[in-house]
Amino acid sequence: MPRKFPFRHLASLVSAGVLSATVVAAAAGAGAPTAQAQQGTDADAREVRIGFVTTLTTPAGIIGRDMVDAAKLAIEHMGGKMAGLPVKLIVEDDGFRPDVGRQKTVKLVKQDKVRFLTGYIWSHVLMASRKPALDAGAFLISANAGPAPLAGKLCHQNFFSASWQNDQLPMAVGELMNRRGIKSAYIMVPNYTAGKNMMAGVMRTFKGKVLGRDLTKWGKDAQLDFSAELAKARASGAEALFAFYPGKAGVAFLKQFEQAGLKQHMQLFTVFMLDALSLPKLKQAGMKDILGRQSPHFWSPDLDNPVNAKFVADFREKYGRTPSFYAAQAYDAINLIRAGVEGAKGNLDDADAIRAAMKRADFGSVRGSFTYGNNHFPIQDFHIREVVQNDAGEWTLRTVGRIYEKHQDPYAKDCPLK
Repeated sequence: MPRKFPFRHLASLVSAGVLSATVVAAAAGAGAPTAQAQQGTDADAREVRIGFVTTLTTPAGIIGRDMVDAAKLAIEHMGGKMAGLPVKLIVEDDGFRPDVGRQKTVKLVKQDKVRFLTGYIWSHVLMASRKPALDAGAFLISANAGPAPLAGKLCHQNFFSASWQNDQLPMAVGELMNRRGIKSAYIMVPNYTAGKNMMAGVMRTFKGKVLGRDLTKWGKDAQLDFSAELAKARASGAEALFAFYPGKAGVAFLKQFEQAGLKQHMQLFTVFMLDALSLPKLKQAGMKDILGRQSPHFWSPDLDNPVNAKFVADFREKYGRTPSFYAAQAYDAINLIRAGVEGAKGNLDDADAIRAAMKRADFGSVRGSFTYGNNHFPIQDFHIREVVQNDAGEWTLRTVGRIYEKHQDPYAKDCPLK
């Protein structure tokens, strides 16, 4: 007798409010086979199985929720099907830990037989999950993390990014600092792969002197008290402070920067800290100095293209909040998979056709048109966004300029793919 798929984890997500019962029903394969099929069998070819690894617990779970909600919306927008095949979304929680992320990835490719894996907020989780995913022949699509090795020497024909390479946004910040005439800076980042990439990125383009650097504790027990490091930054005499702290740590950092009175002594430049997840909390905390702050990104909720307009409007209507860039990237990741499946005319065994269709990047992105480099990272524009208050009194982001046009990451030259 065939084994039935274990949906206990998805049921727990329904009770937690992460997944809707509708998506779980779709994942159960309503009208589709329930057998635990092997890749390449007729039963397996009747559905598109997508494994989604993200963080749903710990304070970082707010990011994972935004990503899962966007993935659900993308599947809803395509009528629950790709090239006529029903879509099964299987969500797993990495717990903010590389070892757990790897275990969940192995489970998805070996037990659930998924052909596509996406999600992956954290670079260290993605790096730990890379080998088991790609060794299994699955397509691995990052919906956020962009570690340098995967853009360079460890690039792979079945790996694609639906976001950016880690160095690119801090490179844009370095250029912004140059335009502002900054001559010296202090750097604070968390001590893990992405943090180190952010440091390398800003130092790659910033023309002034770096007077000090701090790498702080990260992971499940991430450092949230930055008083000692902020005191060192002030004592350095630097004109500016560059910081990268996503999620809860970013809100804590911004509050402590203001409380320490550092705005009177140095300008603050950040990446991944001003978004739809953090701005409501910063507004509630009365941090009015956030208004007018600028940061670079390839996406903003006000980008003027039809795909983005529909995504933002429908996300707001369905979930009652503005999507973050994490959500935008997850939405694109699902649609990138759709492009591959449709390019292969639903033949999930035709990896070459899937790969070729994905590389064309003609699926209609929320960022507008872009192309893929040889390393399968986007070559795309990066905009300057400013925090503003809209007519409804909400703090949001408005595009006020462009800092890079058709920008390619610096590691593509190290990728052996053509």
